Amino acid sequence: MLEALTGAGLATSAGLNAYIPLLAIGVLSRYTDIVALPAGWGWLGNGWVILILGVLLAIEVVADKVPVLDSANDIVQTVVRPTAGGLAFGAGTSSSTTVSDPGSFFGSHQWVPVAVGVLLALGVHGIKATARPVINVGTAGFGAPIVSTLEDIASVAMSLVALVLPVLIVVFLVGLVVLFVWALRRRGARKRRRAMA
Repeated sequence: MLEALTGAGLATSAGLNAYIPLLAIGVLSRYTDIVALPAGWGWLGNGWVILILGVLLAIEVVADKVPVLDSANDIVQTVVRPTAGGLAFGAGTSSSTTVSDPGSFFGSHQWVPVAVGVLLALGVHGIKATARPVINVGTAGFGAPIVSTLEDIASVAMSLVALVLPVLIVVFLVGLVVLFVWALRRRGARKRRRAMA
């Protein structure tokens, strides 16, 4: 159960920022005893992988804060974030990734955690990518850096909580659902006001 919560938290975090949860897993496994990577996932703790993830994170952090560039970044990240979510969920749930026989890989359901992570990250990414243009238009672009910074903070917090105290992930996930429902209702109320005016 805790492994599933860890995986869900990491995958959801990847939907906001692809590189934060992978970097958290890699750094914590390499330099602390908090994370022990399962067989097949040791490459996440490799120094070169950590360096590459750090560079990619820096690029995304900058690109995500520029109003026009953030939408283009979201298009590229439509592939990257779900992939990172699958990797993060797999690593967080001790899923084995050694594939010597593809038939046994699919037959033994080793792919399920990765697929669940892909779907979670894709869902969160879809919400983010849909909301961002609305925020940019509604704030004349001034909201992009603020919202992006809040997303990065949420991704860091969710990644760390998922790895250290996964029970609290339920609170994060409920909070995300509540925030999404609130945003939809607010958007609907604005449309009704415009229709009446």
